[in-house]
Amino acid sequence: MDRKSKRLFALFAILPFLAAIVAGEQAQKSFGGDSNSVPKSWDADGFASFDVPLADSKTAVRHASAADYYSIPLRKIYKTYPIYAPGREPAGYIAWLKQQEPELVFDPSRMKTQDDWIKAGELIFDAPITYNSLSTVAELNDHEWYKKMAMPVTREGIMPFFRYVVRKTGQVDVGEFSCGMCHSRVMPDGSAIKGAQGNMPFDRLLAYGFRKRADLEAVRRVARILFAAPWVRSNPDSQLERMSLDQIASVHEAIPPGAISRFGTSPFYPPQVPDLIGVKDRRYLDHTGLMRHRTVEDLMRYSAINQGGDVLDRFGDFTPLGTYPDPRNLARYSDENLFALVMYLYSLKPPPNPNKFGPLAERGHKIFIREGCVMCHTPPLYTNNKLTPVEGFEAAEDHAKKLDIMPIIVGTDSNLALNTRRGTGYYKVPSLKGVWYRGPFEHNGSVATLEDWLSPRRTRDDYNPASLRRLATTTGAVKGHPFGLDLREDDRNALVAFLKTL
Repeated sequence: MDRKSKRLFALFAILPFLAAIVAGEQAQKSFGGDSNSVPKSWDADGFASFDVPLADSKTAVRHASAADYYSIPLRKIYKTYPIYAPGREPAGYIAWLKQQEPELVFDPSRMKTQDDWIKAGELIFDAPITYNSLSTVAELNDHEWYKKMAMPVTREGIMPFFRYVVRKTGQVDVGEFSCGMCHSRVMPDGSAIKGAQGNMPFDRLLAYGFRKRADLEAVRRVARILFAAPWVRSNPDSQLERMSLDQIASVHEAIPPGAISRFGTSPFYPPQVPDLIGVKDRRYLDHTGLMRHRTVEDLMRYSAINQGGDVLDRFGDFTPLGTYPDPRNLARYSDENLFALVMYLYSLKPPPNPNKFGPLAERGHKIFIREGCVMCHTPPLYTNNKLTPVEGFEAAEDHAKKLDIMPIIVGTDSNLALNTRRGTGYYKVPSLKGVWYRGPFEHNGSVATLEDWLSPRRTRDDYNPASLRRLATTTGAVKGHPFGLDLREDDRNALVAFLKTL
């Protein structure tokens, strides 16, 4: 396509999207609704077209029935306390915590305004759903542990990914697996951004736990629960059954902060941690567009699924836990918890951008338009909110009627979209807003910097992806998404300068 054609294509690509933006803004007005009226998260009508079909059309995901889901006991939302790196805590901090009484902090009867719901939603964002499973109070007060994990801390000395919790007087627990565990980011200047692509070294921490416990069968059992997808012909996680504990730990240690071997994916194909700032404008959730985002209820049910409800999911005849668990032995958020969480997520704003729009960025903006980047990364959201199929995927005929699909294959690694439990055969077009504070890049975090992503050297076999050490190799091509790779260096620098202003 010549440059004149690109400009025309870009113009016609923007026009329908502007109409969609107007429609989207109108839809967003109904998201908040009456702040005292809480919608129901789990209902059959809402699930009817919520899930995007899996890449294997013969395997369909089934979520728990409403009866099963609502029979799950509610989580208690306790007050949480910050965790300080050794030597940074107030004097006598742990002793003081042991003197605190357990305190429940979420009371929907007190929610009178939208701000009330947002403030309560931050409590849910920080609220853990497990305790003492990844680390201990002793480890969190050990200098060597922080060094081994390369654990980021803020300028105040706070490690923001976990929180201390007092559930019993005299006992301090480490609260884990809150939303904030994965979606908090410590910046180079020591500031912290809530809701951003997180940079906790989760898989390094997971590998540390595997090595410490030295129970190979237990590690394999956890891997089966987290990653098994027996309907996938080339499911790589069957390899884990043949690997030693040290080898399995090494696979996880190869995953950089900013990517994560989350439930339903694979340590071989880990997804990049998504940025939740601006999520209210996204129409598909997960890198593979696994679930739709049309209403506040959609994000409520997505949050419920990903914070524990997914253990009740079934994929054809396959159940992750091996047998269908008794819902009464689980825990869930209330609909009020979920509504507050979504109100908080919708309220998130990006941090102040230090990159100013100067002459170089202005030139980069012109290059962005000239090169047709707006076809996929359409202003003002810098995404067209569509899906792109991956190489090797043949979509069912009715997908074009049901899904927003671009007829473009960008050629990035297809394994996450084809060979995992979350695979749909698609990747969603990501937004470019906030790329200045994000990284690593690509759907699997394979490239450390924006400069590298737009450099042709990443497509060479001798490329050293400094962000991601894939098993025993330290070099290898990161192929796909050729757009921008043929630019002159000065044009590429200008384009990067523009992107960092978004």
